[in-house]
Amino acid sequence: MEKSAIFHRPVDNFAYLLDNRTLHIRIKTKQNDLTGVSLIIGDPYIWKNGEWQFSEVLMSLSGSDDLFDYWEVELVTTNRRLRYGFRLTSINEGLIFTEKGFYDTPPTDTDYYFCFPYLHENEQFNAPEWVKETIWYQIFPERFANSDSSINPRDTKSWESEPPAVDNFFGGDFAGITKHLDHLTDLGVNGIYFTPVFKAYSNHKYDTIDYMELDPQFGDADSLKTLISECHTRGIKVMLDAVFNHSGYYFPPFQDVLEKGENSCYKDWFHIHSFPVVGGAKPNYETFGFVESMPKLNTANPEVKKYLIDAGIYWIKEFDIDGWRLDVANEVDHPFWREFRTAVKEAKPELYILGEIWHDSMPWLRGDQFDAVMNYPFKTNVLNLLANGNISSRQFVENMSKVYFSYPKNVFDVTFNLVGSHDTPRILTECGGNVKMTKQVFTILLTFMGSPCIYYGDEIGLTGGQDPGCRNCMVWDSERHQSELKDHIRTLITLRKREKLLANEGAIHFLLPKEDHGIFGYRKYTENKSVVVLLNPNSAEQIFPLETGDSHKVLYSCEAKFEPNQIRLGEYGFCILSYTH
Repeated sequence: MEKSAIFHRPVDNFAYLLDNRTLHIRIKTKQNDLTGVSLIIGDPYIWKNGEWQFSEVLMSLSGSDDLFDYWEVELVTTNRRLRYGFRLTSINEGLIFTEKGFYDTPPTDTDYYFCFPYLHENEQFNAPEWVKETIWYQIFPERFANSDSSINPRDTKSWESEPPAVDNFFGGDFAGITKHLDHLTDLGVNGIYFTPVFKAYSNHKYDTIDYMELDPQFGDADSLKTLISECHTRGIKVMLDAVFNHSGYYFPPFQDVLEKGENSCYKDWFHIHSFPVVGGAKPNYETFGFVESMPKLNTANPEVKKYLIDAGIYWIKEFDIDGWRLDVANEVDHPFWREFRTAVKEAKPELYILGEIWHDSMPWLRGDQFDAVMNYPFKTNVLNLLANGNISSRQFVENMSKVYFSYPKNVFDVTFNLVGSHDTPRILTECGGNVKMTKQVFTILLTFMGSPCIYYGDEIGLTGGQDPGCRNCMVWDSERHQSELKDHIRTLITLRKREKLLANEGAIHFLLPKEDHGIFGYRKYTENKSVVVLLNPNSAEQIFPLETGDSHKVLYSCEAKFEPNQIRLGEYGFCILSYTH
């Protein structure tokens, strides 16, 4: 038994509350090292005849990455307090693992065991339940639809008249989005994530001039209120994008600092190294990256903090938004986000707070800051498997297992999964124009754990390279839509809404391929029912064996042939099966 590979801590993704009496406990061990794990559990205050009273519960092997196996168990407590350890069994050895180390038999002193002192309900991670049922649609407002030419920016180009560039405008506006909401309801999406809509200089609006004012090229307050009201009437949630890490160059407080230097009352709103303020390739003030037009805000400054938090509350109270997506969230201090969460959740308890973080995000997901982060590792692994072809299906399962087990289940249930955005090439372009491959990308996106997001136009087969190429004008001529792809996405969304196991009900178990590049999948299940998703990530036909007497219902399939005791999946084929236990 490889002791050095065994790991558990009674926090974060290894021990957490599902509700006020239910604990989820995990342990990781060396891959294929153990034959079984049991949890030793007991109330630290229950003794009999001088002996601590405990029981044992079998743990399930839930998944594996390239190095480790992950075992877990769901446990309902009686007295809301717990001491626990693990009984580890290999082919030729048995050990007890506790907080104090390894033992041949269970220690008699409860102080040796891992401890959950008390299960406090207010320490439970609580994200809005509605997010589990939400299929998001990201809109870059400047490029979705132009319906009010009277508010066009200067030198607005005719729709689709030229390729997207870093500095051109096509006049997309709120009225245009409102006009085309039926496209979204027909597709089945029930959440919109808008990139920034506040007054800014650029076409992308990530260089905010005024956090309390809408950009006039999109419309006025009434036009946004109409849009949000129409969305809510259709059951569509609305999430806005906030850039609190940095402002734009023309943000009035920064302009004041440029004008008055050290005498400006706003000098402490930013991180300025010296005066006078100098931009260029290496500004003498902190910025996003080294972009001189995006000065970093000092979110520890009380005035800055109040201004930004007031902005966060304002758009909730005045416009009834349902979520905030927070740009460059990892570069803003944790105390700011804690205060921000408290304030906006008081304004609207069911608000969704989503952070843009590209790396391990556990420090932001302990219930005191964000409800979720953008799941970029999901996107990376899907594209590496299919579009780039530089990992095998076995590596994909191992990589996604590592990502999944890095977070508590109730955190992963509401994570924001994406395969494309305003910062990345279009997914059909990534897939080299291969529609079958792209369909499989969306099959994974819309059947996996988490809350999926579709980037506008990807559903109709828009193409384009890296930013700004991916920010093209939406095409509204249905004759030019990739109907096969659009119908596929619509079918998957309908199925996800009907079959709750395809959303975020139940648990998940990854199915490793028989061969490195073979068919892989995952089983999502409850005590009474399972849904299995099987995918062939190759152009060559492959076979997946079924157990004798396997009884299933086919929910949806493509390039699939069902034979006795096996399934043949053709080029990028898949099938979604339902089982009743």
